[in-house]
This record gives sequence, structure tokens and C-alpha cells, in this order.
Amino acid sequence: MQTLYLIRHTQPDIVPGICYGQLDMGVAKSFAEEAANVLNWLPALDLIITSPLLRTRKLADFLAQTANSKLQTANRKPQTDVRLMEKHFGIWEGRAWNEIERNEIDAWATDVMNYAPTGGESAHQVMLRVEEFLSDLAQLPQRNIALVTHGGSIRAILAHLSKVPLADTLRWQIDY
Repeated sequence: MQTLYLIRHTQPDIVPGICYGQLDMGVAKSFAEEAANVLNWLPALDLIITSPLLRTRKLADFLAQTANSKLQTANRKPQTDVRLMEKHFGIWEGRAWNEIERNEIDAWATDVMNYAPTGGESAHQVMLRVEEFLSDLAQLPQRNIALVTHGGSIRAILAHLSKVPLADTLRWQIDY
């Protein structure tokens, strides 16, 4: 049986109020402290898998390469998997939430699972790629696995494993 440690990236380097699903960015100045806190509570690990976005890769690399790393393998390089990426918000990416057309936000709120902003993806599509990832993950021999990912992906993982609708997880707080 596998044990998964779901880790959201540290605070991103972006001003509050900006839509940033797959927008790639660095991390805030608080990274070292936040990353050390994560490292302190992690047990020995067999594998680290991360989203390829910089804000997750930086934390995954830190966890794998730190001198007192708990990664129990000669290969201390985290694996990346695009299926762990955050929801793609299409033309909303990088825009202030309060500048996105109200009718688009209303359409999304009316059908959270199926609405996709132009050029983006729906929550249903996120769920499908995360379920595919989890199916592949279950085939791996490693037992203690850290997934360094995003709030939306963590919700999708938890929804799948808990057998609850993804929409029911939207109020769950997923801290950095």
C-alpha cells in the first residue's frame, strides 16, 4: 500500500488577486522558511513527483537535495509529471480576477466542473488527468511518495481517493 504526502508549493511570487493557474512564476522570499517547515514533517520517502511548474519544482528539488533529505534512493532527482499541473485558466491567466468579464465568471460559477475559459481547461478535464496519473502511480513499487503540486490538483487527488465529487472539495483549504 502506498502512502502519499500531498504538498502544495510554497507562496508564489505574485501579487494577490491575480489568476495564475499554469502561469509559471518563482516563489516568495519566504521560500526557505516554508520549505524547511515541509522538510521537518516529512518522513523517509521513496519518491518525489512534482508538477513541472517552477513553484513546485523548486520545492521538490529542495526536498530531494537538502543535506538531511529523507529521500531513500540514490537518485535524488524528483520526477516531473504534467498531469500534476494546476488547472489551465486560458485567457484568464495573469489577469486580475476583478478584471475578468463578469459574464465569464458567472458562467464558470454556474458550471464549475465543465466550464473552461477560452484556451483553458475545465475542472472535469483536471480530474480526468489526475485520475490517469493516480492509476499509473498505483503501478509503481515505491511506497512513501511525496507529490509536490498545486491546490487544484490536490483537491482532485483528494476527491478521487475520498470518492467525493470534486465540486465538494472547493471549500477545502489547501495551504501553501
